Amino acid sequence: YLLCASGDFVKVYSVSTEETLRLMGGHADLVTGIQLNPHNHMQLYSSSLDGTLKLWDFMDGIPIKTFTVGSKLLALYTPAGAEDSVFVVIPKKGERDTFQLVSVKLTKGTGQDLEAKELSVVLDGVGASMKHIAFGREGEYVVSVKDVNLQVYFFKRKLLNRFSLSTVKTKGGDNHFSCVVCHPTEDCIATGHADGKIRLWRNFHHRKEYTYSTLHWHHDTVMDLAFSMEGTRLLSGGVESVLVQWHNESSCQKDFLPRLGSPIEYISMSTDGALCCTLHTDNRITIINSNLRFSRSIQGLIKSRDVKTGLVVDPRTKALVLNGEPGHLQFYSLQSDQQLFSLDIVQRQYIHQAGLKQSDLVKVAFSAQGTWLATVEESEEVTDPELQLKLWFYHEETQSFKLNTRINTPHDNHITDMCFRDMDELEDDSLILVTTGRDCVFKVWVMVEDTDPEAQQSVSWSCDFVGSYHNYQATNCCFSEDGSLLAVSFEETVTVWDSLTWDLKCTFCHPPGNIRNICFGRLTCSKYLIGATDYGFLCCWNLLTCALEWSAHLNVVVLQPDPLSEHIAAVSWLSKESSLFVFKPNEPRPIYIQRNLCKEKILLAAFVPRDEPEMISSEKYLWLRRSQLFFLTDTQELMTLSTKSLEERLTPSSKQLAVEESLPVTPFSLLLGKHRRQQAQEDTDLGKPVVHNKQEQASPAVKEVRVITVNVQAKSQQTKSHKASVLSFQLLHTPAHVLPSASFLCTIFINSLLISKDNKSAEEIADEVEMEGEKAEDDSDEEDVTEMEQEDTSHMELLGETTCKLSKSQEKELRKIRKTDYSWISAF
Repeated sequence: YLLCASGDFVKVYSVSTEETLRLMGGHADLVTGIQLNPHNHMQLYSSSLDGTLKLWDFMDGIPIKTFTVGSKLLALYTPAGAEDSVFVVIPKKGERDTFQLVSVKLTKGTGQDLEAKELSVVLDGVGASMKHIAFGREGEYVVSVKDVNLQVYFFKRKLLNRFSLSTVKTKGGDNHFSCVVCHPTEDCIATGHADGKIRLWRNFHHRKEYTYSTLHWHHDTVMDLAFSMEGTRLLSGGVESVLVQWHNESSCQKDFLPRLGSPIEYISMSTDGALCCTLHTDNRITIINSNLRFSRSIQGLIKSRDVKTGLVVDPRTKALVLNGEPGHLQFYSLQSDQQLFSLDIVQRQYIHQAGLKQSDLVKVAFSAQGTWLATVEESEEVTDPELQLKLWFYHEETQSFKLNTRINTPHDNHITDMCFRDMDELEDDSLILVTTGRDCVFKVWVMVEDTDPEAQQSVSWSCDFVGSYHNYQATNCCFSEDGSLLAVSFEETVTVWDSLTWDLKCTFCHPPGNIRNICFGRLTCSKYLIGATDYGFLCCWNLLTCALEWSAHLNVVVLQPDPLSEHIAAVSWLSKESSLFVFKPNEPRPIYIQRNLCKEKILLAAFVPRDEPEMISSEKYLWLRRSQLFFLTDTQELMTLSTKSLEERLTPSSKQLAVEESLPVTPFSLLLGKHRRQQAQEDTDLGKPVVHNKQEQASPAVKEVRVITVNVQAKSQQTKSHKASVLSFQLLHTPAHVLPSASFLCTIFINSLLISKDNKSAEEIADEVEMEGEKAEDDSDEEDVTEMEQEDTSHMELLGETTCKLSKSQEKELRKIRKTDYSWISAF
């Protein structure tokens, strides 16, 4: 397993399949550190800015204990030598940007939520990053680095040694510490520095007799260091995107794993030393074998420098599409929380050098079925940008996009927006692309047959129409739902055009302020056009009356329509908080308001269609039934609105069932507790008819009793079959390390597949009654008629009926009739 802190959660990945196995949530703020419990490697400690420590059973995703410390926890350490305590970094009270390393005594108690207020200060003036502190020799001493200072504290001797390097930068050198790590078995400290050097410190038990040696390969800051489990190898990484492996602390013996894609931020070794993993600045984890060979990669949402493309949804995969690596489009799966693939659009080598003007991707648009993809790339020049418009066609055979048309300089200035019109993609005439630019025009691009005999494709794209309005800059464009109208905004004015004849139909204006966003209503609200101005107004115009329907004073920064309903989401930014308003154009009153949605400014939003409509009980969230709304903030955090609570989203259905029944959430109780209660309930329900039948003797009413018993027996068989399938599911889906022994479970499992002998069928009961009756007749032919009469009467009273008395000969004849097989009548 690979454990990773991700936002407010802790993720558990499978190393072999890269699959996200569990998502453990419960912290109310950013998770700052995760460490295995040194005394139980099936458990995990996590720390958070919410001031709590949590102990997890990460195999099942179950929180075991929560310790409330009170202060913000910035880093977490669990050395093996510390019993019943952990070490955390907290802010020092009364001083800004000053931090302390403290020991936290973990309180013992029976409850799940405990207070951990017993803190002991170990070091003052430490760094806030977890890479600035390391423990050596199973917790015998702790090392801290900050700026150009290194301090070592020995716990048993209670001795603190401080060492300092020169602050003077000579010959390009920079002695500032960037990270520190301790040798697992020897008294050796490795430190990384801002100038790319690595220093190996020894004999640091003495303040003046210490020594260090230097390793140097990196040309920039050493981001992180890690020793192998046996200590014979040292791994280092930095901005070069190269993992360096140093052997025997020698600068002459080193190996490299280059081209890892992006700078390395963290390095971690597995407990058995067979694997190591690197965390990169592009939100990617690379798993590497011990022989320094690439194994697997887990790619999350890439944090781009600037998301210029917006949030776009791929109609085929329902993945979010946005800027990824420089010049690339990333297709990000929301279901698996991983990148599906990356598409190289610019197709040029990106040079990581500050101040260099390079081309980047700025606009993206998909056709309705995802058959065509349009991209715009431009250089970073402000006055005279280099523009390219590319049209890509999706090939089913290769399952990828292939470049169809490249158009150089489609506009004379920056392209501000573009959109497709595709009423029916089977007809090429209906597929139209519109682009708007700061050159005060919008252009219409259509597909034409390629007359070049050497061309590899049969169609290409060319400009069909150019429109403008009073020499104003064109800023936004969108098509109506049926594709008959095109709306283009020119600064303060919105123009509406006929998409067949390209005639100007009408114009709308709501001064002051330029139009920031526009969109058409959908379904029953298709006659409305919505626009937001940068002066703080949200306007709704009626296309039938060509008049303003309503307006609201709201500073809308994001306006996003739901493609599957009439709802439109508007995100405002006011007083340093983002608020969400959901409304229908035919009514100015919002149907949903969420103020203070987040502290960050929301820049982009997108509705992603669900695979199946979600069952929502609350009327408040009915607008989320068919689509899910996602946001991207200015810090590039991707958020969404959920109709379920955190516990419902994180707890599997089997554990939810146990919680509803007030059971302890353990695999043992889920496996055996429910099984035993079902067994007891069935014994109670099925026992009464069986016992009642055993008390019966030969009578005319046995047929009626037989029918009832057969129905109960069929129900018993069906219940037993259901029990067996449920028990089989629980056995196969429960982690093996928490199951009882196989010998103990075998009897329970086999019994769940069998039908109990106690539940006899009605035919068996009737045969026993007949045999007993015949035996009694043979043994005593002189039986008193009065006793038979009393016996028959008792049966008649039980069924609520009355009959006449039968003689001994009549009773004997009746028994012969009962033995006759009348099953052949059923065929008629």
